[in-house]
Amino acid sequence: MKKIVLIILTVFFTVSLYPGDKSRRGTTGADQLLIPVGARSIATSGAFVATVDGLESIYYNPGGMDVSKKSEAMFSYMNYVADINISYFAAGTSLGEFGSVALSLKSLDIGDIPITTNEFPDGTGSTYSPSFITIGLTYSKTLTDRVSIGTNVKFINETIGNTIASGFAIDAGVQYKFNSNLSIGATINNIGSNMSYAGQDLRVQTGVPGSVIGAPNGTYEVVAEPFQIPSYFQLSLAYQENFDEENRIMLASTFVANNSLDDAINFGLEYSYMNTFFIRGGYQMYTENMDESIYGFAAGAGVNYDVGSGLGITFDYAYRDVQDFPTSNHIFTVKLAFQ
Repeated sequence: MKKIVLIILTVFFTVSLYPGDKSRRGTTGADQLLIPVGARSIATSGAFVATVDGLESIYYNPGGMDVSKKSEAMFSYMNYVADINISYFAAGTSLGEFGSVALSLKSLDIGDIPITTNEFPDGTGSTYSPSFITIGLTYSKTLTDRVSIGTNVKFINETIGNTIASGFAIDAGVQYKFNSNLSIGATINNIGSNMSYAGQDLRVQTGVPGSVIGAPNGTYEVVAEPFQIPSYFQLSLAYQENFDEENRIMLASTFVANNSLDDAINFGLEYSYMNTFFIRGGYQMYTENMDESIYGFAAGAGVNYDVGSGLGITFDYAYRDVQDFPTSNHIFTVKLAFQ
């Protein structure tokens, strides 16, 4: 088993040397893949990659989903930027020795946008609403009491009017516990093929030079350039200290190597009282161009309530400061757990 763990970690660290083409920073598409989900993890700036578990691990590290060994349902809602709202739903279950599986759906509500043309630059009176959807299928397996792995296969769809771009991506993650206090985790995210737009709205009618007056116009289709998706690698270290049976504090830090943005370091903290009440905080910064990060401080709180008969309900809230936008992010998450 130690050989298997060594091989897994070696693969992750080798791939981390080339998480993406850094020369194309700022030119990737499908940036909805970078929008985080879950109030608990957003409140800690996504720093707990090494210990995140349950359905919230699908986005951050699928290797942790099988650690919780329970069935869950999760709904999360975020007031994002520019009047965009993010809805996220996931459901998963443990299949015993086989591992855990889950389905997830993330959708962006951009709202109605006025249609403008060359003839009507102020608008035609009609509107369109872009659709950005990501569907995920996740599998996770606890190999030993120290090691867990997982993968998440995603279908990505962007629809703007009658123009569509679709693609697939894969996440993979691993978590390793040195002991009950110290853990390490690593992920490779959004490894997939390039995407490109195609569809009826890219067909343009034009007059054919030299044609007879009144003859039908010609039609050609604009060929859109393919674009990369924003892949990245994460390496995380987390520490947990139990002061007594009621009070616990967790600290974590995660290094993120991006191909679409500057590399970043995330810091997170969570205080737990009786595993029922939680207070959280986090901070994200770039390793270069630190003043260009639009996200910084994050904070939140949560309540975990045991209803009885094996049913637990969790309410989480997170606030994230956003630079250069008039509003900050507010995230609300509800989780149901069935033992």
